[in-house]
Amino acid sequence: MNATFAVVAATAAAVVAAIALRVRALDRGGALAAWAIGTATLAVGGIAPALVVLAFFLSSSALSRIGRARKRALLDGAKDGPRDARQVLANGGIATGCLLAAAALPAHREALLAAFAGAYAAACADTWGTEIGMLAAAPVRSILTLLPIQPGLSGGITMQGTLAEGAGAAFIAACARWSALAPFIPVAMGGIAGALLDSILGATMQHRRFCPTCARICETEVHRCGTSTVPHSGLRALDNDTVNLAATACGAAVAYVAAPYFF
Repeated sequence: MNATFAVVAATAAAVVAAIALRVRALDRGGALAAWAIGTATLAVGGIAPALVVLAFFLSSSALSRIGRARKRALLDGAKDGPRDARQVLANGGIATGCLLAAAALPAHREALLAAFAGAYAAACADTWGTEIGMLAAAPVRSILTLLPIQPGLSGGITMQGTLAEGAGAAFIAACARWSALAPFIPVAMGGIAGALLDSILGATMQHRRFCPTCARICETEVHRCGTSTVPHSGLRALDNDTVNLAATACGAAVAYVAAPYFF
């Protein structure tokens, strides 16, 4: 990597981050984190991995704007609005690490590039599933018991959301295959596995809180009514961002292990 290309990469990433900040897809911290990830991705990996990142970000941002009012009502105090730095790093941090490792370990380059794409496939599958699933008319059900649960809580699934998860994983896998970055199947496998783990952790171990004023379960310290919430269940350290990080790590690991069978 020469200095000129590094400057070009940093500039291109800055332009994309600035646009995202302008349209309120990211807050300032999120834009800074996205700039760092974008610079590293383009400077180290080149065009192909950068296209995967753009495919994830643009599609997820577009879907988040569909039915926004209904989603805001269902989220019931979960993170809403522009993505912050923790959210950006939770979705892209593992993938960026895989890409840097691919540059440092040429003997494992192909598998690590598949892991990079698998991490983004998991993030995309989870995001598509959430954004489309929240618009479903059918009741939200627990992934563990299939009993109806409060809409907007992690660990809930719908038929539309599940199909959207598969579509999101396939979309990133197709982008990776089209750009000759990685084979389709291991990346898609990683995406589906990561999204599945996200839902299971959300239903079992993710931290939930309770609003005594509204008698509602939520996932933030302050409910949307303004009341401070109290711990309800799950592990305190396992919030939505941590679960997303685990899901992308799972997607990367599955794609990494499966990739050698498809080259």
